[in-house]
Amino acid sequence: MTPEHIQQLIEQGMPEAQVSVTGAEGKFTAEVISPQFEGLMTIKRHKLVYACVNEEITSGALHALTIIAKTPAETA
Repeated sequence: MTPEHIQQLIEQGMPEAQVSVTGAEGKFTAEVISPQFEGLMTIKRHKLVYACVNEEITSGALHALTIIAKTPAETA
């Protein structure tokens, strides 16, 4: 599992998002900026991201994912 692979999975599941993933050895941090997060609480934002990588989490290939989820307005 590479940061690039996780980034690709999130981008496929959330096409409007800007995604940056760092980490190694099953432990990664994903910074996701998306208009989809507008009006959502943190837990719902995280659920959207986790849905993109659920298969990898279930299989054990991805052990830990720290998510930083923001709207475009929150990054300004």
